[in-house]
Amino acid sequence: MFLFLHSGLRLVVSSLALAVLGYGLWGAATRRPFDRQMQRLGSMFALSLQLEILIGVGLLFTGSFSPAVTGHVFMMLFAAGTAQIVPSVMRRRPPEERSYLPYVISTAVAFALVVFGIMALGRPLLG
Repeated sequence: MFLFLHSGLRLVVSSLALAVLGYGLWGAATRRPFDRQMQRLGSMFALSLQLEILIGVGLLFTGSFSPAVTGHVFMMLFAAGTAQIVPSVMRRRPPEERSYLPYVISTAVAFALVVFGIMALGRPLLG
Protein backbone atom coordinates (compact mmCIF):
# COMPACT_ATOMS: atom_id res chain seq x y z
CA MET A 1 0.00 0.00 0.00
CA PHE A 2 2.78 2.44 0.90
CA LEU A 3 4.50 1.75 -2.42
CA PHE A 4 1.42 2.70 -4.45
CA LEU A 5 0.85 5.81 -2.34
CA HIS A 6 4.52 6.78 -2.58
CA SER A 7 4.58 6.25 -6.34
CA GLY A 8 1.33 8.10 -6.90
CA LEU A 9 2.37 11.07 -4.81
CA ARG A 10 5.43 11.62 -7.00
CA LEU A 11 3.06 12.71 -9.77
CA VAL A 12 1.61 15.32 -7.40
CA VAL A 13 5.13 16.46 -6.49
CA SER A 14 6.08 16.69 -10.18
CA SER A 15 2.91 18.62 -11.02
CA LEU A 16 3.46 21.09 -8.20
CA ALA A 17 7.09 21.58 -9.20
CA LEU A 18 6.05 22.39 -12.76
CA ALA A 19 3.35 24.75 -11.46
CA VAL A 20 5.86 26.61 -9.27
CA LEU A 21 8.37 26.83 -12.10
CA GLY A 22 5.78 27.99 -14.62
CA TYR A 23 4.12 30.55 -12.35
CA GLY A 24 7.46 31.86 -11.09
CA LEU A 25 8.96 32.24 -14.56
CA TRP A 26 5.77 33.90 -15.79
CA GLY A 27 5.75 36.31 -12.85
CA ALA A 28 9.43 37.17 -13.29
CA ALA A 29 9.13 37.57 -17.09
CA THR A 30 6.13 39.88 -16.87
CA ARG A 31 7.61 41.76 -13.89
CA ARG A 32 4.42 41.32 -11.93
CA PRO A 33 4.44 42.31 -8.28
CA PHE A 34 4.90 39.33 -5.99
CA ASP A 35 1.64 37.77 -4.89
CA ARG A 36 0.55 35.20 -2.33
CA GLN A 37 -0.20 32.58 -4.98
CA MET A 38 3.54 32.08 -5.51
CA GLN A 39 4.02 31.68 -1.78
CA ARG A 40 1.19 29.12 -1.61
CA LEU A 41 2.52 27.10 -4.53
CA GLY A 42 6.05 27.03 -3.08
CA SER A 43 4.75 25.94 0.31
CA MET A 44 2.54 23.24 -1.23
CA PHE A 45 5.53 21.90 -3.18
CA ALA A 46 7.65 21.77 -0.01
CA LEU A 47 4.82 20.14 1.95
CA SER A 48 4.26 17.51 -0.74
CA LEU A 49 7.95 16.60 -0.63
CA GLN A 50 7.82 16.29 3.14
CA LEU A 51 4.75 14.08 2.91
CA GLU A 52 6.55 11.98 0.30
CA ILE A 53 9.45 11.50 2.72
CA LEU A 54 7.09 10.53 5.54
CA ILE A 55 5.44 7.89 3.34
CA GLY A 56 8.90 6.76 2.19
CA VAL A 57 9.97 6.22 5.79
CA GLY A 58 6.86 4.12 6.29
CA LEU A 59 7.84 2.18 3.18
CA LEU A 60 11.29 1.53 4.64
CA PHE A 61 9.71 -0.05 7.70
CA THR A 62 7.91 -2.55 5.48
CA GLY A 63 11.27 -4.13 4.73
CA SER A 64 11.81 -3.13 1.10
CA PHE A 65 15.38 -1.87 1.40
CA SER A 66 18.21 -2.19 -1.09
CA PRO A 67 21.56 -0.39 -1.43
CA ALA A 68 20.09 1.92 -4.11
CA VAL A 69 17.56 3.18 -1.59
CA THR A 70 20.31 4.90 0.42
CA GLY A 71 21.11 7.28 -2.44
CA HIS A 72 17.41 7.83 -3.05
CA VAL A 73 16.74 8.71 0.59
CA PHE A 74 19.56 11.26 0.79
CA MET A 75 18.59 12.90 -2.49
CA MET A 76 15.00 13.26 -1.30
CA LEU A 77 16.08 14.70 2.07
CA PHE A 78 18.24 17.29 0.32
CA ALA A 79 15.39 18.06 -2.09
CA ALA A 80 12.94 18.62 0.77
CA GLY A 81 15.41 20.87 2.58
CA THR A 82 16.07 22.88 -0.56
CA ALA A 83 12.36 23.27 -1.26
CA GLN A 84 11.64 24.47 2.29
CA ILE A 85 14.34 27.14 2.57
CA VAL A 86 12.86 29.77 0.24
CA PRO A 87 9.24 29.71 1.53
CA SER A 88 10.58 30.01 5.09
CA VAL A 89 12.89 32.92 4.26
CA MET A 90 10.39 34.77 2.04
CA ARG A 91 7.67 34.53 4.69
CA ARG A 92 9.84 36.63 7.01
CA ARG A 93 10.78 39.26 4.42
CA PRO A 94 8.79 42.46 4.00
CA PRO A 95 6.35 42.19 1.06
CA GLU A 96 8.28 44.67 -1.09
CA GLU A 97 11.45 42.53 -0.91
CA ARG A 98 9.82 39.27 -2.06
CA SER A 99 10.41 38.04 -5.60
CA TYR A 100 9.72 35.10 -7.89
CA LEU A 101 13.25 34.03 -8.84
CA PRO A 102 14.28 32.49 -5.49
CA TYR A 103 11.25 30.20 -5.76
CA VAL A 104 12.15 29.28 -9.33
CA ILE A 105 15.78 28.52 -8.49
CA SER A 106 15.10 26.49 -5.34
CA THR A 107 12.30 24.55 -7.03
CA ALA A 108 14.49 23.77 -10.04
CA VAL A 109 17.28 22.51 -7.78
CA ALA A 110 14.87 20.51 -5.59
CA PHE A 111 13.13 19.02 -8.63
CA ALA A 112 16.49 18.06 -10.15
CA LEU A 113 17.37 16.29 -6.89
CA VAL A 114 14.00 14.50 -7.00
CA VAL A 115 14.61 13.37 -10.59
CA PHE A 116 18.11 12.11 -9.79
CA GLY A 117 16.81 10.43 -6.64
CA ILE A 118 14.18 8.57 -8.66
CA MET A 119 16.78 7.65 -11.25
CA ALA A 120 18.98 6.25 -8.44
CA LEU A 121 16.33 3.58 -8.01
CA GLY A 122 16.29 2.84 -11.73
CA ARG A 123 12.69 4.00 -12.15
CA PRO A 124 11.22 6.47 -14.62
CA LEU A 125 9.95 9.84 -13.41
CA LEU A 126 6.53 9.33 -14.97
CA GLY A 127 5.12 5.88 -15.18
